[in-house]
Amino acid sequence: MESPGETKGLVIKVKDITLGFAITGSFCTFDKALAVMEYFLKAGYNIVPIMSQNAYTTDTRFGTAEHFGRRITELTGRAIIHDISSAEPIGPERLLDAMLILPCTGNTLGKLAGGITDTSVTMAAKAHIRNARPLILGVSTNDALGTSAKNIGQLMNQKHVYLVPMRQDDHINKPNSIVADFESAGQAVESALAGIQCQPLYV
Repeated sequence: MESPGETKGLVIKVKDITLGFAITGSFCTFDKALAVMEYFLKAGYNIVPIMSQNAYTTDTRFGTAEHFGRRITELTGRAIIHDISSAEPIGPERLLDAMLILPCTGNTLGKLAGGITDTSVTMAAKAHIRNARPLILGVSTNDALGTSAKNIGQLMNQKHVYLVPMRQDDHINKPNSIVADFESAGQAVESALAGIQCQPLYV
């Protein structure tokens, strides 16, 4: 995977850049998300970890909530923001230079498109984007080419919102399913910091 600090054609000084790294409930991608988090840390970003309440508290066949929470806390050295009241100050205190939601579920896409802020992650996104700073979405949902397609399209046209390049992960068995290209997350964030949508969008 390419380091977030090696994007061709862009010169982004990552020192002192604070990235909000939000995780929502696409549990099968958590290990990949944490690998991306490690790359950002190695590249020199300051990471503020954020998890939706479901992601923070749910045990699944992919691992326990305690396991993932501990790993994230150990990696970042920070407490995880996981409730609405803790997420709200992100806006008025201008805590983040950019915010990445990876993975971003269909549920979260729908809430963002509809202006609903009833989770820690959607509140963090709303609070952050009020400062006209980039919000980057790494789509991971089985209905991206179905019900969620309109929400993706709407968010693509929203100012200050960018997408991590994405692909169909199983076009035969799950023809509507899309997953973010996790290896492009570094490029996507650097491009967004420069006000550019990372291309190609579909890989």
